[in-house]
Amino acid sequence: MTLLRVAAAAYPVSYLSSWDEYAAKLSGWVAEAAAQGAELLVFPEYAPLELVSLLPPELHHDVLGMRPALQVFLPGFLALHEQLAREHGVTLVAGSFPAARAGGYVNRAFVFGPQGPLGAQDKLLMTRFEAEEWCIDPGAGVEVFGAGGVRFGIAICYDSEFPHLARAQAERGAELIVVPSFTGSPAGFTRVRVGSMARALENQCYALHAPLIADAPWTYAVEDAVGRAAIYAPADDGLPADGMVAQLDWNAPGWLIQDLDFGLTRQVRGDGHVLNWRDREAAWERVEAARETA
Repeated sequence: MTLLRVAAAAYPVSYLSSWDEYAAKLSGWVAEAAAQGAELLVFPEYAPLELVSLLPPELHHDVLGMRPALQVFLPGFLALHEQLAREHGVTLVAGSFPAARAGGYVNRAFVFGPQGPLGAQDKLLMTRFEAEEWCIDPGAGVEVFGAGGVRFGIAICYDSEFPHLARAQAERGAELIVVPSFTGSPAGFTRVRVGSMARALENQCYALHAPLIADAPWTYAVEDAVGRAAIYAPADDGLPADGMVAQLDWNAPGWLIQDLDFGLTRQVRGDGHVLNWRDREAAWERVEAARETA
């Protein structure tokens, strides 16, 4: 049996008065989850965009102008998350940040462990808002990280809707796909939720969904954000019949904390009622064979 206590944040956007207020808020959130024994903590996509409130008011709705202005906060943002991960002995997936890179900007989720930084995962596929209005560039490549003897990958929001991305992470040993999301409508949340549940089914692994919660008319960047924190699993022996391990109420801010037994998903991969993980190669071969005979 391999148990990992995970924490998915349904994180609410605040209008901040100072950097110290932000640091205190984040510190309180991490301390709360750590006090409940969480080992892996996941914050949502674009959670640090509440720092827009510390920029000059003329930038609050200027989605292009805010990108370079936000970079002033990045060193402190990284240092704070590293400090909190070390202090509490946890693995921490920070809320993704629009980080400067090679003349542009990427949507980047930084990861920190008890011993320091572990790397980052960039979002690979942009939504229309990111690509057409915000001019955020796609990243390249998938990474896999470790926490408590379990490997996990990160599929940032829209990335969860593309099977081959999570599959590549699972092929590299991921048994958990964490999905930090920012969705501005119930329809958007549903797309990410269905995608995440499908990735758990296909790869016979867990998926953790951490949504941003916002009612922030003061900034166009994250004006509205809705959802509910949830954890999904393949529907098979020893796991929930509806694939829903746990979830919070709709738009309820807070931590969803859950012990995940990876012995169950490993058993399902090896001897479940269906063997999606084993049969992934056969499924691909059927496609290729059909193409050859077409």
